[in-house]
Amino acid sequence: MPPRRSAREPPAKPIDKEVNGTVTVAKKTTVAKTKVTASRKKAEPKTNGDTTTSLKVTKRGRSKSTATPTPAPEDIDDKKAAAKRKKDEIEDEAEPKPAPKRVRKKSVEAREVTKPKPKGPLRRGKKVEINQLRYTEPLKVFVFGEGSSGELGFGATKKAIDVKRPRFNEMLTNHNVVRIATGGMHVVALTKDNKILTWGVNDNGALGRDTSNAVVKMKDIDGAGSDSDSEDDPTGGLNDLEATPTALSSDHFPEDTVFVDVAAGDSCSFALTTEGAVYGWGTFRKNEGVLGFTKTINTARTPVYIDSLKKITQIACGTNHVLAVDKDGHVWAWGNGQQNQLGRRVIERSLIESLLPNRVGFHDSSVKRASQKIAQIACGDYHSMAIGTDGHVWAWGANNYAETGYPDNAGEDTATVPTPKIIQSLEDKDVIALAGGSHHNAAVTKSGELLVWGRCDSAQTGLSAEKLNAIEGDEKLLKGENGKPKILIEPTPIPGLKDIVMATCGPDHTIAIDSAGRAYSWGFSANYQTGQGTDDDITVPTRIENTAVRDIKLVWAGAGGQYSIVASQKESS
Repeated sequence: MPPRRSAREPPAKPIDKEVNGTVTVAKKTTVAKTKVTASRKKAEPKTNGDTTTSLKVTKRGRSKSTATPTPAPEDIDDKKAAAKRKKDEIEDEAEPKPAPKRVRKKSVEAREVTKPKPKGPLRRGKKVEINQLRYTEPLKVFVFGEGSSGELGFGATKKAIDVKRPRFNEMLTNHNVVRIATGGMHVVALTKDNKILTWGVNDNGALGRDTSNAVVKMKDIDGAGSDSDSEDDPTGGLNDLEATPTALSSDHFPEDTVFVDVAAGDSCSFALTTEGAVYGWGTFRKNEGVLGFTKTINTARTPVYIDSLKKITQIACGTNHVLAVDKDGHVWAWGNGQQNQLGRRVIERSLIESLLPNRVGFHDSSVKRASQKIAQIACGDYHSMAIGTDGHVWAWGANNYAETGYPDNAGEDTATVPTPKIIQSLEDKDVIALAGGSHHNAAVTKSGELLVWGRCDSAQTGLSAEKLNAIEGDEKLLKGENGKPKILIEPTPIPGLKDIVMATCGPDHTIAIDSAGRAYSWGFSANYQTGQGTDDDITVPTRIENTAVRDIKLVWAGAGGQYSIVASQKESS
């Protein structure tokens, strides 16, 4: 640190000059040497003809030039006068010292580094609760599918890789998990004691915590070193800090924060509180790479309070976008909008503007007086859906596989539905729940039917080839160049499934649960994500049944990118 400059500058040196033009002239008689103090250099007085100019220095550094008669020897010898001049000169030469500054001593508490308070909703008076606790019963959790990135939550063990059928995860049950959200390659869970657990891939901060200090054994490129299949590497090449369910630090949230729900996208995660506040972490990606998390934060490695959202009651994630509903039934959307999944047109040169939540407008001229208030939301990977308070089902976003159920441009490579439209083929179907995959959807009706539509060339819809081929009309089904069914445009019920209470979609597979607690799965199964013990596609709904879940009444299912989770209530299992 550079030396602090004095508050007062040193006095200016005297300047030899005449002041106000006043010069006193005396006849030259005898030139006497003038005494000087030890603090000054000796100097002969300046002479100009018959006058001698001397310099009188006043106090406080001011100089005044005068011309005085040359002092007589008797005056110089006057001890009293000499002593007085010496005193004056010593005082004038002494540089004034700045007054010492008062230094305020800091207390021990003040010197300690204090952590900034976590941001949260601004309160005016008593805390207002918008949401009640929805999930209070602990779950017994079973996982299956790809686990090579820690998605299954078993910790760093090679036993967690390629789990072909449901396997009980005791670690999650011991945490008393009450709610789970499956992301692309990571998972977020809420516990009964109000903790948020995360596990899986953390490359873009989706876990909301630091996992960089773990030691990971990896197989060398040429085959040397540790192999996940060898006995000397029990970790299977996993990062233990990622693969082990671990709670986020409570320091990121205000002390009295209570969570009611969680949601997960591809590289992002979110949590909802009783006050209707939303916290998020991770990042959103665009077609070209990372888009960012907010306009000022590229990747949020720890939870961030999203202050532009107020009184939120629901939240849902697609791959790289989010929907939220507030207490007035208004929908807010943000994230990547390149496929119009935000319900508004996004200009490529200002994509970053889409990171700010904006309200979605619901207008469809085909239906008069349709309510703009929304009761429920759902996201596919690149499209969005909603159920209005009056029962109308809305959809928008990518439509190249008829994801939105809109027939006019279905099948076109870049087809989208820029703003919400009512799915006409779902009118009067009494849809009570929705689920979306990459390019297909499932809808549960009040009567327990399961309707499916969208891409169907890899068993995504669970309809047999015979059933699909029996559908006539290009307005209902489109076939590929090979003549095989490719896109199911019109929502169609799956025969044989009854009393369905919930459904979930992975990118290309689906799981449904009936009122008796039986789970059925179908679709793409290359990573065992259907839980059927095979990597072959499951073409029609098949019950998930092994010793782990055979006598268990399942109440919930979640489908991630290459893995799945089912759960029962802990006490009733």
